[in-house]
Amino acid sequence: MQVATLSTSLASVPVPCYLIQTGDGKNILIDSGLPANFQPSPNFPTPQMGKNVIEQLGMIGVQPADIDLLICTHYDVDHAGNHGAFPNAQLIVQRQHYDVARNGHLRFASTRSQWDQPASRYRLLDGDTELLPGLELIDTSGHVPGHQSVLVRLPHTGPVLLTIDAVAMQRSFTPDRQAGPSDSDGAGAIASTRKLLDLAEREHVSLVIFGHDSPQWSTLKKLPEYYD
Repeated sequence: MQVATLSTSLASVPVPCYLIQTGDGKNILIDSGLPANFQPSPNFPTPQMGKNVIEQLGMIGVQPADIDLLICTHYDVDHAGNHGAFPNAQLIVQRQHYDVARNGHLRFASTRSQWDQPASRYRLLDGDTELLPGLELIDTSGHVPGHQSVLVRLPHTGPVLLTIDAVAMQRSFTPDRQAGPSDSDGAGAIASTRKLLDLAEREHVSLVIFGHDSPQWSTLKKLPEYYD
């Protein structure tokens, strides 16, 4: 199993996606980045798009139809902008998040055309789940209801924790962190951070990758390099 990182950026803030490739040939995408037609607003700085997720995957010969699973960490615009581009992918999401979005939460309206796929394409999860051997999804509600983070156990690198937006910046990875302005449930965000801290200690996590941390992002391997 190996993990490659991809990103666009909002000003200097990275907007990551991740590709996991398994030993038996599965391609697993985590999130799909900003939509091609993204328009900045007062809440978002001007994007520096570069290559989108589809173009970056093409750099290593992976086409949209080759993605087997799409892990939807949550439906914010910078994470779910291209879900509809992957026609063969099963979509993996926490049931709580799916239900909140389907019931019309305005926060996720702008990406509805991407995530509102036929129910038959979805696998809905209820809490922490081992998706495949070496790949676990962690319920980290708080930033939004039903947000999920990802733990990947790699043969050489060891356990890698992708916090996604449960912990956007390394400086917030502390038990006494403060909730951020984009966290819908501040107490939940703090509880999820403590959950991830406990997980990182218990599992002897060798690498924690934070959701939107520019200084850290500059130090990471990026596609076509990968962690294995």
